[in-house]
Amino acid sequence: MTYAFEPGRPFSEDFRTIAAEQLTQAVMKLEDRPDGVHEAIHDARKNFKRLRSLYRLVAADVPLFQKHENARIRDMARNLSTVRDAAALVENAHYLKAAACNEEEERALAHVCERLTTRRDRITASATDIEDRVAATIVRCEQALQALSQVTFDDRRRKTADRLTKGWRRTLRRAKRARQACSETSEAPAFHELRKRAQDYRMHLGLMHAVWPSALQAKRAEAKALVDTLGHLNDLAVMTQLINEDPGLAGNSQDQAHLIAAVIDRQGSLRKHALDLAAEVFQEEPDDESRTIRLLWLDAAR
Repeated sequence: MTYAFEPGRPFSEDFRTIAAEQLTQAVMKLEDRPDGVHEAIHDARKNFKRLRSLYRLVAADVPLFQKHENARIRDMARNLSTVRDAAALVENAHYLKAAACNEEEERALAHVCERLTTRRDRITASATDIEDRVAATIVRCEQALQALSQVTFDDRRRKTADRLTKGWRRTLRRAKRARQACSETSEAPAFHELRKRAQDYRMHLGLMHAVWPSALQAKRAEAKALVDTLGHLNDLAVMTQLINEDPGLAGNSQDQAHLIAAVIDRQGSLRKHALDLAAEVFQEEPDDESRTIRLLWLDAAR
């Protein structure tokens, strides 16, 4: 089973199967841990993102279920986030170092990488309750599976098309508002919101892959590029906030100056690139594209 609807299947069954697979995969990763507990946590959180996007697509039909389960899954991800967030900062520091303008800046950013790596290792060593967090998450996944088993939809073809059209339009309208906000401000929360909306859109394109594989796969690749760009931008914002709270992580005043210069320069280019990508990804009006999705689904589900 893949993360995609099958137009010929009853929607209720298809929805439950896709969602259950994400929860089951998360549990298996957290239990088996072939690459260690922290990589397992990273992979499980990806499952949780897919699940939340799936639930958002049908929110209008099952609002209470979506609201409750979204909160449950969000809390599960947060419960596992501390060590992974520290590791992400190290990755982003190396990303900055790789794009350094000169040798002096590269050396300064290497010092920042070393300090953030030490911080990550310290947090990892002090996370003595990680096993309890993982165990609690597995229990909550089982609870989420139980809640999922109670969900049903009207499986008629046109009712399903209406449901998907409504969810698609809602996703695109939220993305349009986020794009507008980003064109008016450079504040990190606005771009973080656009990232969430682009992530939902990418997931929804995957869910609808079967109705027009070639075109939707191409759009999904464009959406992934946007999500990745906005992800780097968000990581820089998190790093800036952390350094503001604890300047010692950036080292001496010279290293701090190089870090700030690198962050400001990279943020500017990433914002511009993100807006350019968003214009391509979300070029169609929400009403127009959602009508196209409706027609594609009706045709594929015959």
